[in-house]
Amino acid sequence: MIPLMIDCTNRQIVIFGGGQVGARKASYFIPMADVTVYSRTFCDSFDTLAVQKEYVTVTDLTREDLIGIITGAFLVITATSDPDLNSDITALCRSLEVLVNNADKEEGDVFLPSRIHGDDYCIAISTCGSSPAVSRFVRYHLEDYIRTSLPYLDPMIHLQKRLRTRLKETITDQVKRKQIIWQVLCDTEVQEMLCVDEGAAWHMVSGRYLHEA
Repeated sequence: MIPLMIDCTNRQIVIFGGGQVGARKASYFIPMADVTVYSRTFCDSFDTLAVQKEYVTVTDLTREDLIGIITGAFLVITATSDPDLNSDITALCRSLEVLVNNADKEEGDVFLPSRIHGDDYCIAISTCGSSPAVSRFVRYHLEDYIRTSLPYLDPMIHLQKRLRTRLKETITDQVKRKQIIWQVLCDTEVQEMLCVDEGAAWHMVSGRYLHEA
């Protein structure tokens, strides 16, 4: 398994199962992807989720029905209460070369990690299905660390994006650009100012590292 960041905008995500697990999986992709959920019943958590609900008894679907649903999907998630049914759908997805996440077992192609995200960053934590509890445990600790020790993380990303653009316009030496970027990132005065005033932080960087008035 290798980690990837994938743009799921307008991708078709198909979920089999309308219980809490299915709802949790659906919320992972909303609002970016188009999510369709197939189930006989839906738990209350779906009331607030912007998904397309298809009321069907999944066990009554024929192989041809399933192929019709799965074909064209970017990712299929099996989250019914029947492990054998989940495995059967997983095997069918693999035969059709469609990515699949099996909520029951580790035989799927995709694992959904725990996530920490701000406006402009995303950190993913996964044990590849071995222990979701450990992923959550690590996430809680990292969230606390970011909140207490890196409160400037999002504004620093904004500043770094602006800085990289300016450096490419003014400095041709790539090594020098990298040095400045790292120095700014580690500058504690810049970090502290970002928590107060992003404009003032940029002014500080401009004078200190770009030698601009």
